[in-house]
Amino acid sequence: MHALAFEQFGGPDVLEYLELPTPAVAAGAVQVRMGAAGLNFADIYRRKGNYVLHGNPPHIGGYEGVGTIIAVGAGVKGWQVGERIGFADVPFCHATRINVPIEHALRLPQALSDVEAASILLQGLTAQYLINDSVQVKAGDRTLVHAAAGGVGQILTRMLVARGAQVYAVVSSAHKQQIAMNNGAAAAFTYQQDWVAQIAALTDGGVEYGFDSVGITLQQSIDALRPGGRVVTFGMAGGEAPAISAYSLMMDSKGVVGGDLWTYLNSGEARRDRAERLFSSWQNGEFAVPHIETFPLSDGAAAHRRLEDRSFAGKIVLLNDRDPQS
Repeated sequence: MHALAFEQFGGPDVLEYLELPTPAVAAGAVQVRMGAAGLNFADIYRRKGNYVLHGNPPHIGGYEGVGTIIAVGAGVKGWQVGERIGFADVPFCHATRINVPIEHALRLPQALSDVEAASILLQGLTAQYLINDSVQVKAGDRTLVHAAAGGVGQILTRMLVARGAQVYAVVSSAHKQQIAMNNGAAAAFTYQQDWVAQIAALTDGGVEYGFDSVGITLQQSIDALRPGGRVVTFGMAGGEAPAISAYSLMMDSKGVVGGDLWTYLNSGEARRDRAERLFSSWQNGEFAVPHIETFPLSDGAAAHRRLEDRSFAGKIVLLNDRDPQS
């Protein structure tokens, strides 16, 4: 098989398209010929050495993707060679082949293409738990969404608007402000503006909920809450979050909730249920597939550079198109 891998931490130039031994199909798993795999900021963080990595180099990135079953391991029932399969939390999928434990296997709607499915699994399931599990957003609630033109941000904005909530978006550029507005945001600001003050003015005192994937903006997100509000912190794209005063939270009955998708993808049943609800949400028009750019897996370094380009908005998907039969 071939894989996009790295042996040392660094920039995109450390990535190589390597030929590696093909693993034997494992018991309780199916072996998949990859078709499309999502690229996420977590893959960049791992490449830079900012996230924990397991095993020895060369390290292979990727967690979400779609492919075709080419072998079935012992003990597997209900899946056959030739079937299409998706997954959201199986590591090392930036390769042409991968073993998918059957508890992680997801059936996909026929109407959703491989590339489209690879573009919404992680971000869609993330947006889903944020508004249903971390907090419970209802119609009429006012919400703050950071990085609203990003992968999670676009889906999250659409889901919130479909629920009847108001979205106040923060983005990095005027171009991305327009993207947020097109997705239904009530207002959109850039990080260069005094967005805390402007949101307070527009909402008569602040939002009920904030969704912060940036990290360094956590205190500002808390300041943008009305009394009794909650911030869900679920990323550190801009750097580690500052220390927060428990006393200041107490005085206005505010709260900070940590969010991590892996908490909720904790069984085969949970994965399947959440994926089915996500696909229903998409089919009902509650959110749309984001803008997608595709790269061959063999050109993964260029894909990493593109994702790190602050002008990019949407989702990058890696395709196994140079070596489809490997």
